[in-house]
Amino acid sequence: MSGTVSSTNNASAAAGTAATRLGADLNTFLTMLTTQLQNQDPTNPLDTNQMTNQLVQFASVEQQIAMNQNLGSLISLQQSSQLTAAAPLIGRRIEVTSDQVALQNGSAEVRLPAAGTARSAEIVVTNASGAVVRRQTVTLGGDATSWTWDGKNTAGATQPDGAYRIQVSGRDANGTAVAVSHTVRGTLTGAQRTDDGLTLSMGALSLGFDALRSIVPES
Repeated sequence: MSGTVSSTNNASAAAGTAATRLGADLNTFLTMLTTQLQNQDPTNPLDTNQMTNQLVQFASVEQQIAMNQNLGSLISLQQSSQLTAAAPLIGRRIEVTSDQVALQNGSAEVRLPAAGTARSAEIVVTNASGAVVRRQTVTLGGDATSWTWDGKNTAGATQPDGAYRIQVSGRDANGTAVAVSHTVRGTLTGAQRTDDGLTLSMGALSLGFDALRSIVPES
């Protein structure tokens, strides 16, 4: 089984930075409050209501610091848990929602739903430059349908492995355009923690962990 699983401390670092910034603000607030108390006019002391309001603000800032620290810890633990859960899946075929498909070892798979109002679906594959490399019409039946791209363009030339954008449009029995959902399948090759959360890799295609829909059973 090959692949990569990596982790960063970006979430914790971000929470630490926020806490440091809030801590600096809190220290500034305390300094100002202390200075105000030390230099108040004995004949006209600080109003009790103002003192209460400032103490409430102090407590609020302190709670916000603690909340940010706890939230950062929870996010880090959640991402670590997701990363641990993804590790055994490296090398397995997975099904995800994406408007791109991963061409891996000269093959890519698009899953189409069972026919509803749509009777056919046109799949258009484009490269990074936006040029159409393959166009295929697939007949939809009573069960979910798989379309496997052999990695060749319309002229029969083999395309390099990588991430390709796909567009799927359905047609009903009268040829009228109707919406058709789709998913894509590929081999999971890596999992990484990033600023945006856990990212899964299928070759050159990167996706958020929430795009995962199923683990394809091993045949």
